[in-house]
Amino acid sequence: MDPATHPSDDHLRVSDAEREQVVELLGQATAEGRLTLDEYAERVTEAHNARTRGELARLTADLPTDPAGQLHGSGGAMAVRGPGGTPLPIGGSASPAPVERMVAIFGDEVRKGHWLVPDRLEARAVFGDCKIELQDAQLQHHVTTIEATSIFGSVTVYVPEGVDVRMSGTAVFGDKKSKLTALPRPGAPVIEVVCNVIFGSVVVRPPKRKWW
Repeated sequence: MDPATHPSDDHLRVSDAEREQVVELLGQATAEGRLTLDEYAERVTEAHNARTRGELARLTADLPTDPAGQLHGSGGAMAVRGPGGTPLPIGGSASPAPVERMVAIFGDEVRKGHWLVPDRLEARAVFGDCKIELQDAQLQHHVTTIEATSIFGSVTVYVPEGVDVRMSGTAVFGDKKSKLTALPRPGAPVIEVVCNVIFGSVVVRPPKRKWW
């Protein structure tokens, strides 16, 4: 069949944004009890390894489209619909800012030492642990956003005292908290931590003490 007249776009390559949209749908389905945690972990792994839209579409084919969301795998650009039915297209011509990702599934992922911190960082821990140490890192922007997802896992962010940390998001049968005690310095960098926690934790705390 001539690719120009192919009736489906399931053969098209997917972007990182499309993979992350599917991961978000799977997380919502797990929170609603539609998927077991084992199924979630398996499908998230497959989503991150998916190459085509058809491979992604199969991961959500047995999930309802309303009211939680709607995923289109053919006949146009893949899109997700929110609870209000508003389409959220992805895979369009707009080029999102680069995002650095940390994924820990049944394992550990650590960033520490001297490293350049992007303006957006995504950390996902599923039965695993993500540790983000910022005390020796170089923040490239005044505002840094960390999207932390923890499902039966933990995401820990080590931040020096005096930094302006702002936490938001939800925690279902889990914790999201800051253990910083000092007030932010005037003009200090801002770390926005957006949390999505299900039976896990997202914690912001001071760096570990060095005893030598």
